[in-house]
Amino acid sequence: MSIESAAIAPARPETSTAFKVLGAISVAHMMNDMIQSILLAIYPMLKDNFSLSFAQIGLITLVYQITASLLQPLIGHYTDKHPQPYSLTIGMGSTLLGLLLLSVAPSFPILLVAAILIGTGSSVFHPESSRIARMASGGRHGLAQSLFQVGGNVGSALGPLLAALIILPRGQGSVAWFSVAALFAMFVLLQIGRWYSRNRELLALRTRRSANAIELPRNKIIAALAVLGVLVFSKYFYMASMSSYLTFYMIEKFSLSVRTSQLYLFVFLAAVAVGTIAGGPIGDRIGRKRVIWGSILGVAPFTLILPHANLFWTGILIVIIGLILASAFSAIVVYAQELVPGKTGMIAGLFFGFAFGMGGVGAAALGHLADATSISYVYQVCAYLPLLGIVAILLPKTEYSLK
Repeated sequence: MSIESAAIAPARPETSTAFKVLGAISVAHMMNDMIQSILLAIYPMLKDNFSLSFAQIGLITLVYQITASLLQPLIGHYTDKHPQPYSLTIGMGSTLLGLLLLSVAPSFPILLVAAILIGTGSSVFHPESSRIARMASGGRHGLAQSLFQVGGNVGSALGPLLAALIILPRGQGSVAWFSVAALFAMFVLLQIGRWYSRNRELLALRTRRSANAIELPRNKIIAALAVLGVLVFSKYFYMASMSSYLTFYMIEKFSLSVRTSQLYLFVFLAAVAVGTIAGGPIGDRIGRKRVIWGSILGVAPFTLILPHANLFWTGILIVIIGLILASAFSAIVVYAQELVPGKTGMIAGLFFGFAFGMGGVGAAALGHLADATSISYVYQVCAYLPLLGIVAILLPKTEYSLK
């Protein structure tokens, strides 16, 4: 049965999960984030082609991430009140334009414009697609969020691999080949938009009914959201060091080629994908607070060892770090959505946007630090960030966060 035919099927019970819809939105997420990760993956090529400093590399990430982070909660807040089923297709169109511009950009300012267009597409995509994942969850919110997010993680892992195999040998112009992926994603999102348009009243009712479980005083909700913000800061500042600078770290410390260093980035991002899909279902079973606690603070011993490891153990450690650290975000988003029922899009936009923003600020700040010191020193400093996971002890114990 196709996505569109599923739209006219009889209403399912609350426990039924629309896996075909979740699969489709996950595939679209994979295409979206694969395109976005290509920008990060070709940094070494852009650095050589345009004689960029590490600070300029960080600025590209900053404008991309900040564009997404500023717009996402606003878009999520608007679509909570005024659902826009076909906004996903329009957002992917912005990503497509950014991709094509990136393939022909003649100067650094044009690279920034391309990054802004890609960031804008991301800001439209994430809040509304996260809402669709929750609506299709049938009450298994952690599982649905993980399935949605793992598509993005797989796409992020594929980007560097495809960049190493296709773009780096052929040059900047070959970036345009990936427009096929954007067009395919637009087609899939069009079908999802039709499904959403026909089912949104029923699904919105089911979502509100399943979202009323957590009732806390306003001050406790605000405090809990602030704690989650600290955890997102810790996670994504560290993730920025890995996604933006791991290739440079491997080149500097171990004298690897650009192509080989890209393979290490692929391995890390693949581990992130596996960790993401595990985090949501585990949170549904054992409680989200336990997953959040174990993921952020639990990765600290491995990040502290990483700067002192040889090449073999570096490969092992980046897999462990990716697996553990990635399991938190699904639990964080669902936990926050349960704290603020009825604001699914706004909360998703807020946390995805904040995560993107912290990634962008982290990339820019760490780029300046790398210029002033070295890439190896950056990893020595970032190793302590997961220790901030200790603040998870302040999260309230609720029926759904801790069983």
